[in-house]
Amino acid sequence: MEEIVFVTHNKGKVKSAEKHFKNLKISTYDFELDEPRSDDLKVIATAKVKQAYEIVGKPCIALDSGFFIDELNGFPKAFVNFSLETIGIDGILKLMEGKKNRKCKFQECLAYYDGKNIQYFYGEHPGYLATEKQGEDRKEKWSDLWYIFKQEGCDKTIAQMKSEEIEDNRVAIKSDGAMKKFAKWYKQEFNIED
Repeated sequence: MEEIVFVTHNKGKVKSAEKHFKNLKISTYDFELDEPRSDDLKVIATAKVKQAYEIVGKPCIALDSGFFIDELNGFPKAFVNFSLETIGIDGILKLMEGKKNRKCKFQECLAYYDGKNIQYFYGEHPGYLATEKQGEDRKEKWSDLWYIFKQEGCDKTIAQMKSEEIEDNRVAIKSDGAMKKFAKWYKQEFNIED
């Protein structure tokens, strides 16, 4: 089994990867990959994983995520970082003032590239927006969106939950869906025992 390198600058994604890849030979490489301007997560993940492979020269993964708000025609989509840097959480909440439909979701695409072939794994996490920022800053934080996102079936934002609650309630920090699917596929592909 070869080592897989997860190239990311996001410490929350690294924390999530550590949880899912316990039996895999994986390392992280702290680097902020370039993202093409696109609202297609697959296009972005493809560009990022190819760039990652050029940097590390080993099988690697890259993950891209988007946040989609129903009432805002999907905004901000894959442009989450740009939206947070410009209007921020307060701006998103302002856009949603007086709106009854607060449904939203995270979608993600994880790309694995071994230098020849790319495999894709997708995840989706539905929920709804809080009406105000709620919760605390912690090391698991992957985005400021965790202050306003309540996963379907939960009455707290992820930032309000303690780490144990996230585990007990099976609340997925947003990158879990695609990471779980990748880990399962990789273990089957390379006959790795749990």
